[in-house]
Amino acid sequence: MQIEETALPGVLILTPPRFGDVRGFFSESWNRKTLADKGIDLDFVQDNHSVSAAVNTVRGLHFQAPPHAQAKLVRCGRGRIFDVAVDIRRGSPTYGQWTGLELSPENGKQLLIPAGFLHGFATREMDSEILYKCSDYYAPDCDGAVLWSSCGIDWELTGDPVLSAKDAGAVTLDAFDSPFTWEGAR
Repeated sequence: MQIEETALPGVLILTPPRFGDVRGFFSESWNRKTLADKGIDLDFVQDNHSVSAAVNTVRGLHFQAPPHAQAKLVRCGRGRIFDVAVDIRRGSPTYGQWTGLELSPENGKQLLIPAGFLHGFATREMDSEILYKCSDYYAPDCDGAVLWSSCGIDWELTGDPVLSAKDAGAVTLDAFDSPFTWEGAR
């Protein structure tokens, strides 16, 4: 497993090796022991699968607050997405900063997003399929969102965004009271 750091400490790019032949390829997208041996010790408890029909669909920026905060491992099974993480840990030297990466079946990359970060993505192709693991179960009372356009992210949209009512009406980052605190601030 190739592991790359991003500009945001803790947000990692994981690229599993592929073994291919004339039929296609095989890839092990997650192996708890292999990753634990490299210092990534997460227990994923839920897998989610999302399909976005239209290009320029923006989903996010979402988080789940403590006590059910979630780390996520995101990959794209079909199409292409621009996947984003934003640091929302109060006291963090990178608070409000973002990093983004194109995910596709062709590049095989995955974005590992720790708890304490917003997550969102924009679709680059029709019928883009997103698969992601979560380290805690979905808890509606802990679900939250920050306005997708309030963090200075260059989404590189080619038209108007396709948004849910929840995402269009989310609070802006500068009005957001984060439930997360950076561990270095303690």
